[in-house]
Amino acid sequence: MKVSLALLFALIISPIAALAQQPLPKIILSEDGKDFRQQGTDAPFYVWGVNYDHDGDGKLIEDYWHDDWAVIEEDFDEIKSLGANAVRVHLQLPKFMKTASEPNEENLKKLADLVKLAEAKKLYLNLTGLGCYHKQDVPAWYDEMKEAERWEVQANFWKAVAKVGKDSPAVFCYDLMNEPVLGGGANADQWLVGEPLGGKYFVQRITTDAAGRDNKEIAAAWVKKLTDAIREVDQQTLITVGVIPWAHVWPNAKPLFYSEEVGEPLDFASVHFYPEKEKIDKAIAALKVYDVGKPLVIEEFFPLKCSLEEAHEFLTEARPITDGVTSFYWGTTRKEYEEAGTMQGAILARWLERFEAMSKGNASKE
Repeated sequence: MKVSLALLFALIISPIAALAQQPLPKIILSEDGKDFRQQGTDAPFYVWGVNYDHDGDGKLIEDYWHDDWAVIEEDFDEIKSLGANAVRVHLQLPKFMKTASEPNEENLKKLADLVKLAEAKKLYLNLTGLGCYHKQDVPAWYDEMKEAERWEVQANFWKAVAKVGKDSPAVFCYDLMNEPVLGGGANADQWLVGEPLGGKYFVQRITTDAAGRDNKEIAAAWVKKLTDAIREVDQQTLITVGVIPWAHVWPNAKPLFYSEEVGEPLDFASVHFYPEKEKIDKAIAALKVYDVGKPLVIEEFFPLKCSLEEAHEFLTEARPITDGVTSFYWGTTRKEYEEAGTMQGAILARWLERFEAMSKGNASKE
């Protein structure tokens, strides 16, 4: 039987087009709460994504999404081409709260545009909140607040963000805060912790006054306050908090935010790992401390302190106990890094090449 060229083309292209038009499934927990699933199916989901925390010049997304939206669209295409299925976006509290109770509607609208873009590109969003990365952008009224007032503002932030994300399958999760810590240490009265990295304060205290409480009591109250705020608006989207894995620093350290007393409202564990040269076994041992019966995602990963080969070794050994990995993408392609002709550019290009190659065995296929 002869088949016309047009019919043959239709037989080949139509199923592909239909697959491309299928709605993005929401990611939920499995029935036992130990893995991720695509809603409506038994298909597992493994997060294979990037942190899109700033551009190549160090600008945060809220600094350029009003004037350079095309850059974000292009970057999402580049991220997709690497084989990623998820993007972690870091949202700054000062950009979303005009006052303690009034959200910034202009930036919420841009967030809604970002959610629509993610839907169109079939990329899942990890919306990480409460950032105060640029200290100069933090308003005095927020910095001067005591704990209870500050937490109330944070709850208002999350209610506003959750209203934008609640109906979209592209919103994979809400991450309450990047690397929260408690009181103590140097400058214990300051909310932002340590020396800035690349001009940014990535670590933030959730209290500056323990007031006789232990760390678990404080952390549990904070987690409950913010998860309750989200659940008022969005009852389905997953919630997590990205933490510094102190077991990687001190081998006998136990999880705080993922302890039984604190972590019950959190749907999965998120940890940040930068393995050290010739210490991959130590990193794997520390990672296992956070395997607490919930999905486990390495929410930040980069071969900052180890070779590319050791990074590959770590991710390979971590694969059986993890449910995802999120590296970094700063708006610069592998080709652009190579053309820069610098040692740093060459290293970053090689990592993107390795990340793309590894995606074939990790990112879920649509």
